[in-house]
Amino acid sequence: MAGKERNVKVKIENLHKTYPSRNGEVTALNGVNLNIMENEFITVVGPSGCGKSTLLNIIAGLERPTSGKVLCDNQEINGTGTERGVVFQQYALFPWLTVKGNVQFGIHLQGIKGDEADQLAMKYIRMVDLEDFVDHYPKELSGGMKQRVAIARAYAANPSVLLMDEPFGALDAQTRTQLQEELLHTWEKEQKTCFFITHDVDEAIILGQKVVIMSARPGRIKEIVDISIPYPRNQESKITKEFLDAKNYIWSQVYKEYLEVRK
Repeated sequence: MAGKERNVKVKIENLHKTYPSRNGEVTALNGVNLNIMENEFITVVGPSGCGKSTLLNIIAGLERPTSGKVLCDNQEINGTGTERGVVFQQYALFPWLTVKGNVQFGIHLQGIKGDEADQLAMKYIRMVDLEDFVDHYPKELSGGMKQRVAIARAYAANPSVLLMDEPFGALDAQTRTQLQEELLHTWEKEQKTCFFITHDVDEAIILGQKVVIMSARPGRIKEIVDISIPYPRNQESKITKEFLDAKNYIWSQVYKEYLEVRK
């Protein structure tokens, strides 16, 4: 991917979002501007309540901005669309469908049926290493397996932009590490544009080409840090000087914003 000229995939322009409350308006986002390039992996960190999820929901078309706009492929976003897939922390699987049925859901929305749908579903089920569980229902799966299904379903819908809101946040450390590596491998192969929210600075650095640091509410972009660690990355990358320097710097900036929240 290095050296390839890329276009702006998602453009966020002067985005503001306010919510009514009993004590007056609450400003969640205050003038956010960001260009996300085609096939770029962006991670976002910041203190709780800084507007990270609000920003993702607006990009997804699940919420409308108070002012400003978001464009995807130069088209203003005014609602949900098949070019944007979303994976949340909660698995949001259909409990009445099997693993295969859940993964096929997005495929069927594209009008693909029959053998072609079966083959596509199996491609993404194998991608997340769940081919032995195709006929299992969500209640029969561990948390990590459920999240694998959610990721496979999002990929199977073939979005060009993948939006992920703390998808590994509820998982144990070992499963989280494994899914990070699987996600990186899939991203390098599938060439999606990824926008990934996390509270974990290590996770932000190991995944992202750029780490967006958001300020305490009202949410603004405080800084964008380029991560120079080459891909493919793995857990050994976390003991490199580049990783440790980035971690110390990003954590210090996030902690300053956390202190602002506590004032």
